[in-house]
Amino acid sequence: MAETKLTTVSSLKKGSNVVIENVACTVTNTQTSRPGKHGHAKTRLEAVGMLDGRKRQVVMPGHDTVSVPIIEKKSAQVLSIANNVANLMDSETYETFDLPIPDELQGQVVDGISIIYWEILNDKVMKQIKSE
Repeated sequence: MAETKLTTVSSLKKGSNVVIENVACTVTNTQTSRPGKHGHAKTRLEAVGMLDGRKRQVVMPGHDTVSVPIIEKKSAQVLSIANNVANLMDSETYETFDLPIPDELQGQVVDGISIIYWEILNDKVMKQIKSE
C-alpha cells in the first residue's frame, strides 16, 4: 500500500520528500514567485527521483496540497545471492523477496547478514548493512 501524507507546496524546503508524477522525489530547489494583482503565489519545485535519479520540475500554486511519501525503514536477512540480486527475508513478516544489490554495497552483502531496506510507494530499495 502506498503510504503518503498531504502537505502544502509552500511548506516544502530543500531536502524534503514529495511525490511528483507518482514517483517519490527529494526536493533540490524551490522558488516562489510573488502573487500578481489577482493571482496567487506560484511555487516551482525541482526534485530528483529517490530511486531512479531523474530530475523533475513542477510549478503549482503555493496553497495547493501535495503528497509526501512515508518511508518505512525495515530490516531483512540475506538468504542467498545470484547475479547482484539478493533474496531477502523480512525480519518481522518473514516474507521473502528479491532486491538488486546497489553499487555501494557490492561485495559487502553476503549470505546470512542483516540489511536495512526502505519501502517507498510500493518500491523496496536496499540501503545499508545492519551492524549487529
